[in-house]
Amino acid sequence: MKLAGKVAVITGGNSGIGLGIAQVFKEEGARGAIVGRNLETLAAAAQQLGDNFLALQGDVTQLADLERVFQATADKFGKLDVLIVNAGGAIGAGMSATVESATEDDFQRAIDLNLKSVLFTVQKALPHLRDGASVVLVASNSAHRAFAGLTIYSAAKAGVISFARSFSQTLLPRRIRVNVLSPGTVDTPAFDKFGLSAAAVVDVKAGFANYESAAPYRRAPRDGPGGSFSSIRRLVLPSGYGGTGRRRRHQFVSKAT
Repeated sequence: MKLAGKVAVITGGNSGIGLGIAQVFKEEGARGAIVGRNLETLAAAAQQLGDNFLALQGDVTQLADLERVFQATADKFGKLDVLIVNAGGAIGAGMSATVESATEDDFQRAIDLNLKSVLFTVQKALPHLRDGASVVLVASNSAHRAFAGLTIYSAAKAGVISFARSFSQTLLPRRIRVNVLSPGTVDTPAFDKFGLSAAAVVDVKAGFANYESAAPYRRAPRDGPGGSFSSIRRLVLPSGYGGTGRRRRHQFVSKAT
């Protein structure tokens, strides 16, 4: 098993991509913790993952919550080998605002969830990370393509990629690797949190075939019953957290000379 004995923390690990990563990590021998806000989905995820993963409630926009979940994980398992910074998303009314309609509150919510949280998740994890550990930030394909309805979200995810560059330089003395995943469209429960009507969600999902037509995966991977996280395994495990197709990987590893 590729991750036997490794300790990982996965934020947003209670559903969607994060849960898919946690499932693969479990299969590959890792243990650690998933972090999420929703107690119901955390409980369901805990049943799937078993005793090797703590299911910790926490809000990644709150620094005290981040400190608490990292300390709880370290108390049980010791130093961390892997940090997956996955929590975020275009969640709630206003996240689909355009430059014409966005409010200051829309901007602050999107930046707090998708950019502020990344900085402070890594910061609060650092005292618990082993030297030589791996940090994986989950950005989005929207950081590379224009989506009129995801103006602020897309900018925040582009900021995540910029963070990875600076983090890798800062953490070079500790040999901590920093990678970024930019997933394409993945059909997860997050679509129900966009603040869109049920009909609008159906329309968005119906557009997957056209959006992904040029990708190696002709349809978006799905989680839940009947779904598959086979692409998550390709994203996370081979070649030190590599990606394929539209699910881009950015690796910013500075080498000492």
